Amino acid sequence: MNAEISTPGWTAESLAPTGHFTIRLSATPRGARLARRLATQQLADWGWGYETEASGTVALLVAELTANAVRHGRVRGRDFRISLTLHAADPALRIEVTDARPDHRPPTPGTLPQSPPDEESGRGLLLVEALSTHWGVTNGDPYTKTVWCEVLLN
Repeated sequence: MNAEISTPGWTAESLAPTGHFTIRLSATPRGARLARRLATQQLADWGWGYETEASGTVALLVAELTANAVRHGRVRGRDFRISLTLHAADPALRIEVTDARPDHRPPTPGTLPQSPPDEESGRGLLLVEALSTHWGVTNGDPYTKTVWCEVLLN
């Protein structure tokens, strides 16, 4: 069964992607760092330079999502995939990070618990929720999950 998904404020023209980038990387801290660098390079190629606020926001979002894929979604011998889709009419960017642990799903948007102040981790998805316009989790098949977010590139 197909279902039409509607995103508030987006038209059919703005949903049509004008740029796409995807790559598989090792599910290691080095792979996560490389994902951040490749994402900002791709964004620069699309016209948002390294010194722009959009580039900094995208770098942070990619860093958080890929770090979670490495820490919570890693299966030995399996990579993670990052995909960037540019919708230039808005302009907006969709960031997707797919890992090999569909059984380790994060809390749903709007239900993230607050980390204790003395904890050193546990705030990544709070940043994703604060910086993106939308985010969520989908399962494309029984072997993977994709955590995604969308951000406006003003």
